[in-house]
Amino acid sequence: GTKVLLDLAGKDASTEFTYFHSKRVLVRYGPKLKVGKLDQANTITPTSNVFGEQVPYADPNWCQGWNSPYYTESHIRCRDAARQFMETEIMPYVGKWVEEDSIPKEVMRKMADIGLLQCAIKGIWRTEYFGDKIIGGVKPEEFDWFHFMIAVTEMARAGSVGFAWGTTLGLNVGLPPVLNFGSKMLQDKVAVDCAKAKKFIALAITEPWAGSDVANIQTNATLSEDGTHYVVNGLKKWISNGMWADYFTTAVRTGDKGMGGISLLLIERDMPGVTIRKMKCQGVWGSGTSYITLEDVKVPVEHRIGKEGKGFKYIMKNFNTERFYLLLQALSSARVCYEEAFKFANKRKTFGKKLIDHPVIRSKLADMIREIEALQSWCEVTAYQLNNMSEEEQIKYLAGSIALMKVHSTQVFEKCAREAVQIFGGLGYTRGGQGEKVERLYRDVRGLAVPGGSEEILLDLGARQSAKRFPSGAKL
Repeated sequence: GTKVLLDLAGKDASTEFTYFHSKRVLVRYGPKLKVGKLDQANTITPTSNVFGEQVPYADPNWCQGWNSPYYTESHIRCRDAARQFMETEIMPYVGKWVEEDSIPKEVMRKMADIGLLQCAIKGIWRTEYFGDKIIGGVKPEEFDWFHFMIAVTEMARAGSVGFAWGTTLGLNVGLPPVLNFGSKMLQDKVAVDCAKAKKFIALAITEPWAGSDVANIQTNATLSEDGTHYVVNGLKKWISNGMWADYFTTAVRTGDKGMGGISLLLIERDMPGVTIRKMKCQGVWGSGTSYITLEDVKVPVEHRIGKEGKGFKYIMKNFNTERFYLLLQALSSARVCYEEAFKFANKRKTFGKKLIDHPVIRSKLADMIREIEALQSWCEVTAYQLNNMSEEEQIKYLAGSIALMKVHSTQVFEKCAREAVQIFGGLGYTRGGQGEKVERLYRDVRGLAVPGGSEEILLDLGARQSAKRFPSGAKL
């Protein structure tokens, strides 16, 4: 109000400002309000392994002066360019977009134009569909799983799983089956436009009665008597990006019960009989979660992805990538919760001293750090294996490990979100303001924990995979 302005006019109000606001307020409003700058302002020029604000553990250790065997100059360029784009073009506005439950399409197209959006698809760059422009000037032949990891985690630093999903989830889970198993006609039809955010694709597997139990889907596709098309009837639920998707990579039953009767069809939004409505969820706002009704939808046989009856196999092949994508978002979200809490603890005072000076607060932060850094190391060693293992080796060694890592990542995220809210107190329970990110991420936790297989299913998968490789000659 007027009194505050009169009291502080002509004075350095930095302390008072930071008590009520976070730095991102200046990023958003500063350019149009700035009237000048102080002379001799200190600037820090980052070196290759010293990056960001250098808040301890707010970035992975390879950004904070530590040596790493994994990262090259192209990874550094990818990281630097992604961070710059996210901090200037996305983070100041993401809160508004998420509250409106809609990410502007022009934002997605801008991400595609600079070669960031496509980085979320997989660790292989398909030049014929994505072009040769990759963020940071990375060459297509250089692009690997560490570039994928950097892009996904940098996009998740916006502090909104809804934003990350709204912009990239469809590409990560919906497009790969088409690229890996679809005909040249289907690939040409959807890949270029989806990679450029001119059109959008979603994965439609989950049903009201089938989630982790993929083999139990009931949406039925009956081949017409003349063999020219399938007639599809069924329901799909919790379909991310469905509110704006032009194409749906859809799991249908073309045969008997069980996994052998499942096929994949590419269904278009404007096909007669497709009805889409919005679902309101606890978190991940902006991701376009939808409920889809399919009534006598005629789908040309040319829209079948791969062979009939092989859909379950195609879905399983994509799960490692999907789970790695999701767990990287959990890792980054956990780190955001820690960073926000650590910064807040260094300015908020209670009982005459800063929060960071209270041992109980330092204990919370220490627990967050050890969980995050352990998960970071697990992610990096997995990315290295994805770069170097054959497909057969990945199935043998990584499927169970990634399943366990997915569970661990969301539990780490859940813990960090909870503790961050505790440190922020009432501000962490309030939408908007200083605690905006942690409040939003607290609601996003279950959104990351459930997809890709429930915790119980994934834990069992990890244990069963280990049991399969138990050596017969082990000393018991």
